[in-house]
Amino acid sequence: MRRAGDAPLAVFDIDGTLVDSRAAILEAATTAARAVGLAEPGYEAVRQIVGLSLHEALRQLAPDLTEGELAEFVAAYQGAFRAMHDRPGFEEPLYPGAMDLLDRLSRDGWRLSLATGQSRRGVERNLARAGWADLFLSSHCAEDGPGKPDPAMLVRAMAVCGGAPERTVMIGDTSHDMRMALNAGVRPQGVAWGFHTADEVTASGAVHVAEDFPALEQALDRFAGTRRAA
Repeated sequence: MRRAGDAPLAVFDIDGTLVDSRAAILEAATTAARAVGLAEPGYEAVRQIVGLSLHEALRQLAPDLTEGELAEFVAAYQGAFRAMHDRPGFEEPLYPGAMDLLDRLSRDGWRLSLATGQSRRGVERNLARAGWADLFLSSHCAEDGPGKPDPAMLVRAMAVCGGAPERTVMIGDTSHDMRMALNAGVRPQGVAWGFHTADEVTASGAVHVAEDFPALEQALDRFAGTRRAA
């Protein structure tokens, strides 16, 4: 195991990277749109705004709304999402391989953190998953301050976890994650199984886009071996 001072820092996005929330987010957006009298958005439109703060995401989804109408849309989305999670037995699934990778990185001495467009309530709900509270040294969300692609969440993660930019990697599925990583001066590591396509993630600056969790594990091992953001 590495000494604490040598340990790299891996900052993970949640939605579309660790958690398969595609169906839940589309359902919440569709239900909210109906509730406020908007046309139902398709998945193609919804997937583009995932990762942003909720207010900014829904503003992009419905740019013609007034501030008051946007506030109603946000409230309707929040209500739909809460109702979904209040269903008995409901839980958004982890992608196969996600927990195995997190456990392995933790055993090997990596520092782990979360940076997400979710609300603090959503982060706490995820940290209640079995084993998660003990894995992550910190968690950062849009409610803490500027959302993606502003670097604020990554700057805070490095400050809390004691990570330097050259030893920090941001793992995410969207262009918002990659631009945040570049803005913070850390390694932008993409994944291909979430909301944005591999081409979109590559075009936004990812140094590598993993096709599956074994490929992501290999990429992180290479990064840990060099501790340099290529």
